[in-house]
Amino acid sequence: MKKIIKKILLGLLALFFFVSFFFFLKEFASLGKSTAKKETTKKEEKTSVKEYKLSMIMAGDSLYHPGVYTDGKQADGTYNYDDQLEKIKPIIEKYDLKYYNQESILGGTALGLSGYPSFNSPQEVGDAFIKAGFNLVSLANNHTLDKGITGVTKSTTYWKQQKNVMTAGSYLSAEDKASHNHIGEKNGIKYAFFSYTTTTNGIKVPTGKDYAVDVYSEEKVKADVEAVKGKADVVFVAMHWGTEYTHEPTKEQKEIANYLASIGVNVVIGAHPHVVQPIEHIGDTVVVYSLGNFISAQVGTERRVGLLASLNITKKVEKGQSTISVSDVSGDLIYTYYTSNYKKFKVMPFYELNNNLLANYKTVQQKYEEIVGANDTAVTVGAMKG
Repeated sequence: MKKIIKKILLGLLALFFFVSFFFFLKEFASLGKSTAKKETTKKEEKTSVKEYKLSMIMAGDSLYHPGVYTDGKQADGTYNYDDQLEKIKPIIEKYDLKYYNQESILGGTALGLSGYPSFNSPQEVGDAFIKAGFNLVSLANNHTLDKGITGVTKSTTYWKQQKNVMTAGSYLSAEDKASHNHIGEKNGIKYAFFSYTTTTNGIKVPTGKDYAVDVYSEEKVKADVEAVKGKADVVFVAMHWGTEYTHEPTKEQKEIANYLASIGVNVVIGAHPHVVQPIEHIGDTVVVYSLGNFISAQVGTERRVGLLASLNITKKVEKGQSTISVSDVSGDLIYTYYTSNYKKFKVMPFYELNNNLLANYKTVQQKYEEIVGANDTAVTVGAMKG
């Protein structure tokens, strides 16, 4: 009997070890699968992080005095300004978004060409800038109303006919303004673009025709920015502000810049002083206080030196959440060359200058580069090379 019981116990013990070993192997296999699954999940999480990039360059005032627009007149009576921009075109074409401020209204020759103080320029000016690659155009400035509603109508009609160009700041009608698309998309990044001016040179906006020019107010810009939240990844605001011919931003400029930063504007693009002013960061917002003149017939080195500001925008999407960063902020100088009798206008990067084109150009370059980078060591100045 004892032998039988002993055999039964040994059998049960053997069975116990067998069952235990079976479950051990099963658990080990399950653990291996689980580990492999976790590693796969981690790999998937890493590969699910996507990045989108967008490059941008900004140029200043296109201000066509009689000398500048006469310089483009052809033998047959037509106008062409391609030569004036030929040195800048290869630079501009490298970027995704290319901004400039059309300071003098493009009412066209039929309206009668004119210069200071009430400007009207050939529409062929716009043709040349589009050929050079510009695709973001600010229309709100102190000269928008120079030729009244007729000028605004002719200008906005011209711009509405252009493909792949976004404008802001002046509109054909109230209906046009209400339906105007302020949001574009490039390289997987959606951007919104607005333009405002703080001055109209004392010209009153006609009653009921606020669409003619967007005059700045905190309420207006806040409403516009709020309207694109959740629709645009990044917001650009062009500001016509400040005091003419001073390199130092005014108290008003700084107050407006801080307000725009507080409501989520990513890039502020300044114009009106006609001379270059610093670039700086306010938190994550990049503020270009003044790009100066891009092209004009204004006299004086400080009014002929302009600024090209550039930057990169990165959108990172991870687990359904996107973040935006603005980096590689840079400022590089340009110069409007023309002869003593206001001929042969050409916008040139500083790296193509010499002492015959601009006396002591190296000293001039150092002076204005110091102005551009005076407020922010994070801004790269003078990096552009031919």
